[in-house]
Amino acid sequence: MASPTVANARSVSEPKTLRQDADVESSVDATSSIDIEHVPVNDDPRQWSPARKTTTLCIVSLATMVSALASNIQNPSNSLIEADLHATSSQISWTLAAFLVIQGNFPLLWSAASEIKGRKPVYLVASALFMVGSAALGLSKTIEVMIGMRALQAAGSCAVMAISAATLADIYDTHERGTMMGMFFAAPLLGPALGPILGGSLSQAFDWRASFYFLLICGVIIFLSFLILFKDTYRRERSLTYCSALQRLLTSKEPIQSSNGSIIAEHESGKDQTHANDIEKQPNVPDNASVVTSTPGLDDVRLSIKDINPFPPYFQILSRKNNVFILIANGLVFGFTYCLSYTCSRTLANAYDYKAFSIGLVLLCLGVGSIAGSVLSGRWSDRVLAKMIEANGGKWHAEMRLESSKLAMLWLPPFVVGYAWVCEKHVHVAVICVMLVLIGFSSIWMYTSTLAYLVDANPGRSCPAVATNSSFRGSLAFVSILIAVPLQDALGDGGLYTAWAGVLVVTELLVLLVLHKGESWRRESEERELKSGN
Repeated sequence: MASPTVANARSVSEPKTLRQDADVESSVDATSSIDIEHVPVNDDPRQWSPARKTTTLCIVSLATMVSALASNIQNPSNSLIEADLHATSSQISWTLAAFLVIQGNFPLLWSAASEIKGRKPVYLVASALFMVGSAALGLSKTIEVMIGMRALQAAGSCAVMAISAATLADIYDTHERGTMMGMFFAAPLLGPALGPILGGSLSQAFDWRASFYFLLICGVIIFLSFLILFKDTYRRERSLTYCSALQRLLTSKEPIQSSNGSIIAEHESGKDQTHANDIEKQPNVPDNASVVTSTPGLDDVRLSIKDINPFPPYFQILSRKNNVFILIANGLVFGFTYCLSYTCSRTLANAYDYKAFSIGLVLLCLGVGSIAGSVLSGRWSDRVLAKMIEANGGKWHAEMRLESSKLAMLWLPPFVVGYAWVCEKHVHVAVICVMLVLIGFSSIWMYTSTLAYLVDANPGRSCPAVATNSSFRGSLAFVSILIAVPLQDALGDGGLYTAWAGVLVVTELLVLLVLHKGESWRRESEERELKSGN
């Protein structure tokens, strides 16, 4: 495997003592800073052919779609499961609750693992867990086993949610990331839209277990795709986790003997040494100076438990105000979406006397609007970003990404209020379908920009950032589902979604606040982290 070394004009095959020269330090201090995302690496994924990139995009999109599909494919079959396993309604609710909680928070572990072992091993292990969980669900004889296996299935399915956006950040540069994020995010939106239709159809044609056997087949296809077609996009040199381990190694006081006889010598860090966790601020080293490179044949960096622990990166993401506000906004948008699909199903069943398959067809409108909004908003985001960079003399900052979200902010709350009273007055279902399309389109338009911003604003930490986003999203969606039915029964659809429209207005204000203040907040955080050595 590749290993860090300090390369100069000398041959990398010769065993040499690694040390930092004073003349290099002086030349380093005189140069400009670079971004960790553009550190030179071997086999740069951003230089791959369009075919290779498209293959990667398709594989992670398919995996994410199936992961999202698994979240609600059982919903049309809940009554059948309840009767067959002699379960209570509360126990059935826990099958959904267990899935959401694990799917939202387990990505923190997958994120940390992917920054150490790479993306591909994590995808393979997680896909294997998903297959085991799906097979066990199809064979379940008790509701207790089903609850546990839904948790296991969620643990396997959520890995792609955690690191797929980071995978795209590995292969696409900033100026094209919005478009590709929009195309990618259409897949996990299609999953929840198709879930009720597929689940209802399979249950009617066979029985409720057929849905989980279908997920098992999908899991096998995904596992083989990652095993055979997927090429790992992870490059350690562009990971702050790896760079932190490298820094610790270089400042170690004990020499480390490598397998081929080379020695990593004792090195005392100086006062002006730049910390690896803020490596995006490290200077650009001239071609004739010693630089950290990846050289085959030497020992790898030896990682400690601190590098595997997922919580320090989690708290680092939360230590920045701009991240916290965007995470809250994203979580509220997704909490609203889960609440909408859940309560809409109840309204259609109770007020319109719709069966499972018909309910799934209506909910497909929400998915269609979301897919259209995701694809178009991604392209619009990149277009707006390019214009702003040009107007700013070629300079950019991550907050420019949020500018494109303003368009959707004007329409989302009015659409939600319209839906509220259409449902409350039991208007023709065609009007509900139109409102679902409009809500899906406008809500995901804003979310695509905020997700891309979260990646852009955390260079070298894109994977922990997306995992933290998943945690917020899953937790708030779980809460929204718990309170959805009591509030719907107490307030009706009109009152419930008028209140949600007010919450979404607050969400939009949070995004606008980050748009205007986020850059200064990020700089303050970077300076604080540099001083504290984090």
